[in-house]
Amino acid sequence: MPDSLQTPSLPLYSLQQWLQHLETLHPVGIDMGLERVSQVAKRMGLLSSPIAPRVITVAGTNGKGSTLAMIDSVARAHGWHVGTYTSPHLLRYNERVKIDGQEADDQLLVQGFEQVERARLQGGEISLTYFEAGTLCGLWCLANAKLDLAVLEVGLGGRLDAVNIVDADVAIVTTIAQDHANFLGTDLAQIGREKAGIFRANRPAVLGSQTLPASVAERAQVLAAPTFSLGQQFTHQATAAQPTQWRWQGQDADGLSIVLDELPNPGLPIDNAATALQSLVLAGLGLEKSRVQAALGSVQLAGRLQWIGPWCLDVGHNPHAAEYVVRHLPPPPAGGRQWGLIGMLNDKDIDGVIQALASRISDWVCVSLSGERGCQASELSQRIIAQGGRVHFSADSPQAGVDWLAKVLTPNDRVLATGSFFTVAALLARPLPTGAASLDGDGNEIR
Repeated sequence: MPDSLQTPSLPLYSLQQWLQHLETLHPVGIDMGLERVSQVAKRMGLLSSPIAPRVITVAGTNGKGSTLAMIDSVARAHGWHVGTYTSPHLLRYNERVKIDGQEADDQLLVQGFEQVERARLQGGEISLTYFEAGTLCGLWCLANAKLDLAVLEVGLGGRLDAVNIVDADVAIVTTIAQDHANFLGTDLAQIGREKAGIFRANRPAVLGSQTLPASVAERAQVLAAPTFSLGQQFTHQATAAQPTQWRWQGQDADGLSIVLDELPNPGLPIDNAATALQSLVLAGLGLEKSRVQAALGSVQLAGRLQWIGPWCLDVGHNPHAAEYVVRHLPPPPAGGRQWGLIGMLNDKDIDGVIQALASRISDWVCVSLSGERGCQASELSQRIIAQGGRVHFSADSPQAGVDWLAKVLTPNDRVLATGSFFTVAALLARPLPTGAASLDGDGNEIR
């Protein structure tokens, strides 16, 4: 457990005031590198001993959140005390730090930010980004929770992400695709090397996709990290007699085979469920079939193909994620339309996401997102129209887009709301209409 820092004295901030303060600490929002965050972590005592007896770190372009959620659920079902650190959040900052499935309360997070600030100012001020300070706070909370397992989600990349100051006992790369091109580039091999930067010498590396670039496995080989790859050391198959069930086969650290069958579909990617099970075995958990079944049958993850009445909410914001959504989006009832409500950030592959969704969605509502990175609805509209889509309304916010749809939805209509965490968060913060009107007129339809 890290020592608590006592000096210097600090203002009595609320959690919201601390979050506002974090935004003033560094001249840019994203500043890749570990030097500054490592120095503060050392002052906090976070690097002098492990934050938990077992640490699993999850990196990847897509699938990190669902993999982490299933690791957490299965481990807790076996009686382990589990802490998780994730980002970003949807509604409350507290979502980023959870202890045994419960969000950290304001008091704990305030204590953590006080420790970060004292360490940051001690012996010469060190500048930190919002994410770096939040990561240090989260690690401090986990280190003081007397856990059996800490599960950490990489924020951006891997090698230079603040989470990577902690050595993982088991490191996971879920998928590799293009995203965050301004920071990671567009070369998949290089993106793979960056994300594989969480691997550690002689510690298991779990590869959660059969289409990862070779650079990921090559990095594990250089480190002599035992590699466990989906489709090789661990697999999953559908159960022929029960289409909603599946079978998992994996290996322990000694190469001994483990099989679990009659597993329920968790409503999340089965590749990620299989990866979660393999990672837990390598972390030393003895899987019990009934506990795994219970955990996968009850796991929940907000904003991932989450249905609220006729609304499907998904935070996917790159083509790879959009393609997954399209494959798993059921058709609307007979006579109903499949609407798309989309809001995105302007540093994403907007055209690629629209192209992936266009096979299922022809009727769109575009919404603007605020902030420097927010894409305007008018820009989204032009891009959709250029690909042959029909934009019925352009709104200045996600809430305004919902209000317009509330007037035109029919009972058989369905809406996919997607494109960004910010889009989904705005919808989760308000009631969503179920749709009872008739579709008369086109509003301010843009063609």
